[in-house]
Amino acid sequence: MATDMQRLVGTSEDDEEMGMDVKDEDDEDDEYDENGGEQGNASGMVEIGGGNGIGTATGDHRFGQNQQFQEQVGTPGGGTRRSRPLEEKERTKLRERRRRAITARILAGLRRHGNYNLRVRADINDVIAALAREAGWVVLPDGTTFPSRPQSQGQKPVGGNSTIVTSSSHVASQQTPSASLRGVASGYRSPLEYNACQTKGVLMPTPSPYDLSSSSRSQTSMGDGEAQRDNRPLIGGSMDNVDEKQIADLPPRLAERDLAGTPYVPVYVMLPLGVINIKCELVDPDGLLKQLRVLKSVHVDGVMVDCWWGIVEAHAPQEYNWNGYKRLFQMVRELKLKLQVMMSFHECGGNFGDDVCIPLPHWVAEIGRSNPDIFFTDREGRHNPECLSWGIDKERVLRGRTAVEVYFDFMRSFRVEFDEYFEDGLISMIEVGLGPCGELRYPSSPVKHGWRYPGIGEFQCYDQYMLKSLRKAAEARGHAIWARGPDNAGTYNSQPHETGFFCDGGDYDGFYGRFFLSWYSQVLVDHGNRVLSLAKLAFEGSCIAAKLSGIYWWYKTASHAAELTAGYYNPCNRDGYAAIMTMLKKNGVSLNIPCVELHSGNQHEGFPETFADPEGLVWQVLNAGWDVDLPVTSQNAFPCLNRVSYNKLLDNAKPMNDPDGRHFSSFTYLRLSPPLMERQNFIEFERFVKRMHGELMKKILNLSFPSY
Repeated sequence: MATDMQRLVGTSEDDEEMGMDVKDEDDEDDEYDENGGEQGNASGMVEIGGGNGIGTATGDHRFGQNQQFQEQVGTPGGGTRRSRPLEEKERTKLRERRRRAITARILAGLRRHGNYNLRVRADINDVIAALAREAGWVVLPDGTTFPSRPQSQGQKPVGGNSTIVTSSSHVASQQTPSASLRGVASGYRSPLEYNACQTKGVLMPTPSPYDLSSSSRSQTSMGDGEAQRDNRPLIGGSMDNVDEKQIADLPPRLAERDLAGTPYVPVYVMLPLGVINIKCELVDPDGLLKQLRVLKSVHVDGVMVDCWWGIVEAHAPQEYNWNGYKRLFQMVRELKLKLQVMMSFHECGGNFGDDVCIPLPHWVAEIGRSNPDIFFTDREGRHNPECLSWGIDKERVLRGRTAVEVYFDFMRSFRVEFDEYFEDGLISMIEVGLGPCGELRYPSSPVKHGWRYPGIGEFQCYDQYMLKSLRKAAEARGHAIWARGPDNAGTYNSQPHETGFFCDGGDYDGFYGRFFLSWYSQVLVDHGNRVLSLAKLAFEGSCIAAKLSGIYWWYKTASHAAELTAGYYNPCNRDGYAAIMTMLKKNGVSLNIPCVELHSGNQHEGFPETFADPEGLVWQVLNAGWDVDLPVTSQNAFPCLNRVSYNKLLDNAKPMNDPDGRHFSSFTYLRLSPPLMERQNFIEFERFVKRMHGELMKKILNLSFPSY
């Protein structure tokens, strides 16, 4: 029969790779004749109900055809059957080949872009099992599937109404990590823990060396006895439906890295964006005090807060209102916590994670209405009031002051107002905002102008002051015609290969492209140098930090297009961060890098074509800073609540087997929020803090959630 099928339909590489066990309808018909009507028909029904588990429109159509066929056959014992037209058989074969080709391409994409090591003859059950494990579910060899953490009574499992689904069911647990992290127990198991399950040829990603061993896991979740277990019930669905034998078959976890005796890395927690309102008043001081006491109880070193230019100097130049910050700082001092303060010269609102709106000062907005070129401008002439253009750093367009003078006056006022906190050592670090989101970069990807991940963004150099600088540089180079921005760099949501400038072999690597990108990135370095040199004067003797941005999408392409539009001249044949590190070193400034919790293998599975590599980017920037002996501090870019992300943070904060013993000088957790304060999430956070402090593992296993 197989030989006849191959002769009629032919075979392809996709068919061979798929190896699906679904039979064509003419095969079923032949079996019906050979084995009797009842047996042949039963075979067809088993295939639809179980089979390979493919739930497609083709499968539904075949089910209807089988029902119609049953009605035509007559009695189950045998009898005559109406022969099927040859044309219908041919159509069935074509549908089957199309389905197999589509599935083969899906599997090929998962192998190539998603690091799914699926076997050659993988079926849909293998795919569903791999996705379920990555979402944090347990899939046993017999197909039994359940959440990796049981749920308490009255709480529905994340995946749906039932606590157990089979691998051929539609798994609804494919969620974003942040959605699945609320209420994570201390015994939370990551998808990596189940990579040794003997499923049908599916190989999970390489396990982290930090996953707990089975004995450590039992100690963490159960404590020293029954009382400890009662104090810490696991959250999730009931495990009553899981056999003891199935639980015993789960693979043991690898031993976790012991960080006892490693260097002490201080941990700070970023306060909510709206902790100070637009009137410079402390919001909900009683509730904040309770939360700060909880943080203090787990030995968090301090907190970080934004000092917003748009709040303090809101109404008139050089009229500063620090009242809300005075009350906040006094509260922090009474709890004997330390402070990191961010000089925020940008607006808040419209970006990822912004839950409040804090614009630039009103008097700056008034100037902008008459002279919009004080803001960054794109090729279409759209102005972005998120922060001031670097073109006015030395232009007296702000009521007789330049932009850098405005920044310096603000920082000097802060230093004078809170002098006692500096003298007492309460303020441990000042981070100076240098661009959008406080980062040293161009606002190349503004959501308000339609940018969406993973767009490459646009160059922001079309205000009159930036164009004046570009024209001057082009004339100095002897090519006045180069006094323009690229006209083939695409739009905010373009991809590199769609543009003539960023594609492989594109203009970015030509004579004009190298000139323009060198000028564009040098403006960024010069701006950072000007502001940080003045910050050094204002905060003499204090630790100062500057934050870079983690532009990790398109990192694996030749042009690094998204980095180029952000001002980081970092294509594959050039180190775009060395000049920035030299500038930071010159001013004695610490480097702050985000995204240290991200894994390259599981970022944005819906966009495999973006060639994103956060781990590669972080490693490049981290080593660029350490190569010039910069102190390095860091923070997470996205909400971080589970142990897998914490272990990734620890991996970067305290690199294993580093011959120079390098480590972060501090870490800031982004940010204080209701999900963090949930009981089980906070237990994981406390455990992370203790490991950052280099405490003994036996102390870490005895955790208790403080009540407030």
